[in-house]
Amino acid sequence: MGEHITVLKEEAVEALNIKPNGIYVDATLGGGGHSSLILSKLTEGHLYSFDQDDYAVSRAKEVLDKVGTNYTIIKSNFVNIKSELEALGVTHIDGVLYDLGVSSFQFDMEERGFSYRFDGPLDMRMNQNQELSAKTIVNEWPVSKIIEIFYRYGEEKYAKQIAFAIDKKRKEKEIGTTFELVEIIKSALPAYELKKKGHPAKQVFQALRVAVNDELAVFEKSLLDALDMLNPKGRAVVITFQSLEDRICKSIFKEKSTLDVPAGLPIVIKDEAPFELISRKPILPSDEELQNNNRSHSAKMRVLQKR
Repeated sequence: MGEHITVLKEEAVEALNIKPNGIYVDATLGGGGHSSLILSKLTEGHLYSFDQDDYAVSRAKEVLDKVGTNYTIIKSNFVNIKSELEALGVTHIDGVLYDLGVSSFQFDMEERGFSYRFDGPLDMRMNQNQELSAKTIVNEWPVSKIIEIFYRYGEEKYAKQIAFAIDKKRKEKEIGTTFELVEIIKSALPAYELKKKGHPAKQVFQALRVAVNDELAVFEKSLLDALDMLNPKGRAVVITFQSLEDRICKSIFKEKSTLDVPAGLPIVIKDEAPFELISRKPILPSDEELQNNNRSHSAKMRVLQKR
């Protein structure tokens, strides 16, 4: 199994502008890279880390125990960030970090079905206790719905052709593995597309993963709730790896940092927006990180601070 290398680790934690006695949330615990660095900067403060993946929780706990004890792992989807924290008596926080997407170790476990590089069951569930899996979508959802998620979540221009190929195959027998799906995708694409750089199944696999875990709606709700909980000068740091996530983050950050003032009013507005952008452009990985970690190539980091 490949080692999980945390993307923008130093930059993200630095962007949180951590106070040693502050309350911080890592919404995406994963391998514990960001959480361990945040924890190392806290004295009287406390860290709350979310993850719904059993393997991630057990693995990250080993990492965090070596750094400190003033942390709490919350085994839950970060869509529940507000309710889970309030249940622990936490209503205000000094910073929150989102490192979206799938951890490297999840991709590398073929039995999880996230990767088109390994043959495994069509699963893709981040929460292994939920019912909906990629296998259910591929075998049971209407063709029209499959086309829609391929277009919307994968921006796949051959969505129709791939969906019809899936429908034809599933009428013959159930589609159960990642490699079976890869072959169906390849069969639906023109020969010149297969010769292009990049894996032909990448966008479809992304679309299925997003649909299985309802990633976009979950992220939007969670981020809005987290911003509501921020203390003055508190910061939200978001690392995205695909355009759909980044679009949501950029839109919310712009809305929160802009005053909605009707044009042409003959008055001077002295009020300020409740939040301010720390960087108007996304922060990207350094050249050194790009060389050392292939996963970092699509990463973008945005930072918002409450006034």
